Order: sequence, then C-alpha cells, then structure tokens
Amino acid sequence: MLLAIDAGNTNVVFAVHDGTEWRGRWRIATRPDRTSDEYAVWLLALLTHCNLRIAEIDRCVIGTVVPAALYNLRRLSREWFQVEPLIARAAVDWGFDIRVERPQEVGADRLLNSLASHHHYKGPLVVIDFGTATTFDVVDKDGAYLGGVIAPGVNLSLEALHQAAARLPRIGIGRPQAVIGRDTVAAMQSGIYWGYVGLIEGIVGRIQAEYEAHLKVVATGGLAPLFSEGTTIIEKIDPDITLEGLRLLAERNPVPTLQRTVLRDSL
Repeated sequence: MLLAIDAGNTNVVFAVHDGTEWRGRWRIATRPDRTSDEYAVWLLALLTHCNLRIAEIDRCVIGTVVPAALYNLRRLSREWFQVEPLIARAAVDWGFDIRVERPQEVGADRLLNSLASHHHYKGPLVVIDFGTATTFDVVDKDGAYLGGVIAPGVNLSLEALHQAAARLPRIGIGRPQAVIGRDTVAAMQSGIYWGYVGLIEGIVGRIQAEYEAHLKVVATGGLAPLFSEGTTIIEKIDPDITLEGLRLLAERNPVPTLQRTVLRDSL
C-alpha cells in the first residue's frame, strides 16, 4: 500500500491507497518542529482504527511546500515504515514538461494538481487551489505545466483585514444573502466572498484571453464548493486532486533505495 503525505502551510494530510481506492485520509496541523515519533504516535492510532498495519505500507510519497517539515516526515517513513520516500520535486519524472524559467521554484502542490487534473480531465485547463494561498495553475493540452498565478488565500485576507483595522472583527467566510451588507459583518463577508468571486472570474478570463482558447476550470481545496456557488466558471470540484497527484507520481517513479541502515522492528 501507498502512504501519501501532502504537507501544506496549514495542514499535513496523510492518506493510504491500496491500489484500488483510498482507505483513509487524516490531517494534522502543520508544525515544522513536530518530530517523526510524534507523527507516528498519532498516525499509528489512526491506521489501527482503520484496520491497517505498518507492515502493509510498502511505498511512501511526500509532497511539501514547507521545507522545514520534510526532515521529520522523511524520518517517519524511514524509521517507522522502513521505506525510502519519493519526494515530489522538479527533478523526478513527472511525465510532462515544466515550461517555466525556474522549475525548482514551483511548489510541489501545484505540479501535483496539474499532474492529476490532466490525467483525469485532460487539458488545456486551469486548476484553482483554495489553500493558504489561492493559486491558479495552467496546464497545456499536452499536459505541460505553463505557470500560473498566486494570490493571497481567503483566510489570510480575512485575518489581515481584522489585524490591520482596529474596529473590524474577526469573521468566518460564508456566502452572503445580499451584496450590500446592512452591518459590518455582512459588509465584510460580502467584500471577501464577492471579491474573491470577482478575482476568480477575472483571472481565469485573462488567462483564457492570453491562452487564446477555452480552458476547463478545476477547483480543489476546502473552500472550492463554497465559491463554486457564486460563479459558473468552475466546471469541476475535486477535493482529492493533490493526493491523486501523489499517487500518480509514485506510479511513474521507481521505489527509492532505503538510505537508513538502522531500522525499527516491524510491527
């Protein structure tokens, strides 16, 4: 079985795929100083709850945009599962061209989203990921990664608004009933929600004009369903697109040779 680890700026998602389906998905807050043993205590309990054993994990793939988290995630794979993890980075076999000036600077999540989106929906397309940042990634009709757009994430914008304006409260995101807010909270919710709908439609429109053709629009991330309610431009919502990218990347690349000589006993 494959253990896929997607380490983002906000959460680390762990998932197990048995070759046919995802057997479980779990998330924990991203904390770069969390040790491999801390991960193991938490993760092993969840595996046991799903009737999965350590010995069944024979592959591991890690995608991270938090470099400081990689050391302990790699140790987790080596010491507890006794497998060398495949690390999602520009140097591995993606199966497509990365047509940007500095491929090594592209976040692993953006390449993983592009890989899975093209595999499942074909190109050309735009992948919108509502994460800590809101990203728009452009995939050519042959699957090549062409670059994209990075904007502040919705929750970052909400927090910045609260921190910078003394009289504005901290609010949750939601679709307002009306554009014109009749109180402060409603006005803020309208600004954030319809402002981001405008951002989505505006950026996708400009991408399509620059590309000079229609591109399918795939969205992922926890807020994708909410924002899809406010626009017809999003054609498909896929919450598992990054995990699928990790799975497909693991299928394309050989299992790395284990680098650690001192291993824990199998459980």
